[in-house]
Amino acid sequence: MEVKLYVGNMSYDTTEDQLRAMFAEAGTVTAVDVIKDRDTGSSKGFAFITMASQADAAKAISTFNGKDVSGRPLTVNTARPREERNNNRSFNGPSHRSRGGSRY
Repeated sequence: MEVKLYVGNMSYDTTEDQLRAMFAEAGTVTAVDVIKDRDTGSSKGFAFITMASQADAAKAISTFNGKDVSGRPLTVNTARPREERNNNRSFNGPSHRSRGGSRY
């Protein structure tokens, strides 16, 4: 069963190829997704790596969590399921006037 890992605190210069080569030391890597800013296209400093098995994922976590890469200690753990997000970006929340009471 494939296991998705979260990799955080990466250097913004880290590439998918570098991550794939590094994590291949722990086992079979089936996917690498470096998360990028949608406007600038630059890395946000984290990625998701899918390992082929639970054993490969466990080895990757024990090998790379805390490992110094480009001067930064990586954070590597099992990825949590993505939370549902409200895609309504209209920000129609309560206005500042509805806080109750009057200022004057």
